[in-house]
Amino acid sequence: MSQFQFVMRSGPTPGVTFPLEGDQLIIGRDASNGIAINDPEISRKHSKLSFQGGKYVIEDLGSTNGTFVNGQRLAGPAVLKPGDVVSLGEQIVLMYDIISYDPGATIASPRAARMLQQPPVQPVTPAAHVPQPSATPSYSPPPVKKTNPMPFIIGGGVLLFICLCIAFFVWVDATYRWCVFFPFISGCN
Repeated sequence: MSQFQFVMRSGPTPGVTFPLEGDQLIIGRDASNGIAINDPEISRKHSKLSFQGGKYVIEDLGSTNGTFVNGQRLAGPAVLKPGDVVSLGEQIVLMYDIISYDPGATIASPRAARMLQQPPVQPVTPAAHVPQPSATPSYSPPPVKKTNPMPFIIGGGVLLFICLCIAFFVWVDATYRWCVFFPFISGCN
């Protein structure tokens, strides 16, 4: 059986790796599932993975927010290929891939952690294998909004100017210097 994994790209625990072990796995919010993801957008029993013919097949289990593969909502079972993007609802994004050994990875399964402590077995790939570009768009995280500091600087400057004006008028009034600074006021002769 080939070794496959899901890597969470976005959701409650980005970067967490879920090694896929067994012939059937349920993905959902319930803690008893093979892949438990504690997020309110996921149904208790959201999707099912079945290992068939050396490949994993995913199907939605009637979830409220749907299961998507490469942006397409599942209407029936779909065979997963390495590099596929699986979305559960709108916020949870998992990347499906072949397991590669990374000693710094966060492992979601203690059995997989024991397996990875042994010397890694590198998958054999033909030298002539060149990945074909996918016709479906790949997932990219939403752009980070940058805040323009200029309105804050101008607002702070205006606030400082107003405070200085108030302080000046309080000082003029407290020291009776109205006629010194404002000789045009009536009664300053």
